[in-house]
Amino acid sequence: MNTAEATTWYFKKAARIMDVGERIETLLLSPLREITLQVSIELDNGEIRTFPGYRVQHDNSRGPMKGGVRYHPALDIDEARGLASLMTWKTAVVNVPFGGAKGGIAVEPSRLSGKELERLTRKFVDQTQDILGPTRDVPGPDMNTNPQVMAWIMDQYSKYHGHSPAVVTGKPLDLYGSKGRDAATGRGLVFICKQILGDINLPLKGTRFAVQGFGNVGSRAVRLLHEEGAVLVAVADSNGGVKNPRGIDVPALFEHAKKNGGLQGFDGGSPCTGDEVLTADCDVLLPAAIGGTLTRANAAHVRAKIVLEGANGPCTPEADEIFEKKGVLVVPDILANAGGVTVSYFEWVQNLQHVTWEEERVNAELEKAMKDAYERVAQISRNRKLPLRTAAYCLAIGRVGKATVLRGI
Repeated sequence: MNTAEATTWYFKKAARIMDVGERIETLLLSPLREITLQVSIELDNGEIRTFPGYRVQHDNSRGPMKGGVRYHPALDIDEARGLASLMTWKTAVVNVPFGGAKGGIAVEPSRLSGKELERLTRKFVDQTQDILGPTRDVPGPDMNTNPQVMAWIMDQYSKYHGHSPAVVTGKPLDLYGSKGRDAATGRGLVFICKQILGDINLPLKGTRFAVQGFGNVGSRAVRLLHEEGAVLVAVADSNGGVKNPRGIDVPALFEHAKKNGGLQGFDGGSPCTGDEVLTADCDVLLPAAIGGTLTRANAAHVRAKIVLEGANGPCTPEADEIFEKKGVLVVPDILANAGGVTVSYFEWVQNLQHVTWEEERVNAELEKAMKDAYERVAQISRNRKLPLRTAAYCLAIGRVGKATVLRGI
């Protein structure tokens, strides 16, 4: 299953438990707008290259649509469609007043120079600026995009519409970004993890973690968990990793990654691959790389008690069913990794009000939002005897459906 098919499968499972009916199912699943673009730029050598671009705007019943801009060669309209839908349910779970969107460009950014990447970003904004805006659709960073890319988006949009910092989130601090945004997704994962472990009377200190992915989300989670006394036993990025049942020296790991551009070659344990991390002997598995990594083929071999989804869609529905039968507790992406969009909302609020929050306030507000969301989802899970993912979708569908009906169909 691709991302769109998996998201639809999870949605329908919850919608049928709620008995919303086929007509409302179709209404809530159907995207508001889908756009396919051809983004052409001149490369530094004078060659003209054209890259496919996409923006899917799924739902705006609860507020402006919100979703990342992804630069990845595998991006297509189906993936954008699934991720946009996922954002609708994620924003509803944490109860921020946004809908869902997603998009980007099918490109390998590492093969472009900085100037080429800037031209590509600005051209993408030229072709989408009429459907973006602080009250329409607010992009943010995603795979292979960063604060610099967000700065270009803000600047290019502002050339059409005047000074508009609230059009995009995840910006540099010097261009109206929010303190705490870079670490927000990883920090939110830790807040949710504490709640889960508290419910099963397992202290975070000494808990053994395995983390697949060492980008912004995975590396931030590793650092924050280490600071809380958790033990990292396996970790990998796209080029390799390391495992050590006695615990990995996290400060040394970060020093190695900084010097060498990745984890490959770190000698603080045995070499391992990202696939091997997924089946490591640990208490909590944190898949924070790409979608679809936990499947029918490897789910039965997962030894973790808890799967905490740092990436979007790391578990396929087949893996989800295996975990449910095994008694593995899966904390779904639309709850677990919602810290990023929550602090993006805080950034949007600060931009609209022309104020700046201190990082202590951002982190405190994030912790409250994540705890509130977890408690609502856990309550539905207990009362209706549902897996956390299904409970999270039930909560989200209820909020989006009610907003849709109240506004008028």
